[in-house]
Amino acid sequence: MILFLAGTSDARELALTIKEAGYPLLATVVTENAALELRKNGLNVHTGRLNQDEIGNFIEQHGVTMVVDASHPFAEEASKNAMAGAKEKGVLYLRYERDRQDYEHKHLLAADTYEEAAEKAGELGGVIMLTTGSKTLQIFTEKLLNRSNVSLIARMLPRKDNMEKCEQLGFPQKSIVAIQGPFTKDFNKALFQQLKVDVMITKESGKQGAVDEKVEAALEMGIQVVMIKRPKIAYENQYSDFADILQHISREWKGVLA
Repeated sequence: MILFLAGTSDARELALTIKEAGYPLLATVVTENAALELRKNGLNVHTGRLNQDEIGNFIEQHGVTMVVDASHPFAEEASKNAMAGAKEKGVLYLRYERDRQDYEHKHLLAADTYEEAAEKAGELGGVIMLTTGSKTLQIFTEKLLNRSNVSLIARMLPRKDNMEKCEQLGFPQKSIVAIQGPFTKDFNKALFQQLKVDVMITKESGKQGAVDEKVEAALEMGIQVVMIKRPKIAYENQYSDFADILQHISREWKGVLA
């Protein structure tokens, strides 16, 4: 059995590729919405975050012989727990990591942390749009929401828990753009223009995360972009191509094909 950490669109594609190759797979995702998407494609899914001990328990309970980590590039804790859990139980760990992209532009500023991104955006001021999700929203609300030179807008998935978090943090309803992507460059341009955006904060999530469309739209409009760099993690057995993942699985497979 393969324990598969999923949650993104390309992770779903990889999970299906592995399943279609005949390998038994149990996927784990954080949200029920992500679980539904996987179940529609006939995949077995566990919903909820797993710490290191829980991953170890999963490995024992389900006869897992390898862990494939295709979690989001910024899901640092999930990856570290998966690596540690796999190592503790003596099973193979493989990492699918989206290719990194290098951006260079006079209107683009890089930040190593969310806090640094908030500080840089605050120095620029104006209408600042967050496209970094709800998980780190508190960092930005604490640093930017009440600044006199800033009007903060958050674009995020239209989920109930996201709206509840915004309410808890005192984020104004009028400043929330609750919408499901992916978005084209033209759509991003129209939205930036409508909201008169001066600064856009994003993460270097990779092309599959539709970062290109956001960044290119903003830069072509002269909008300042603050980009948060990926966490620096020393992954084991890291690949960015599905075929390489499948080759490693076939070399190391211990179990019975489905």
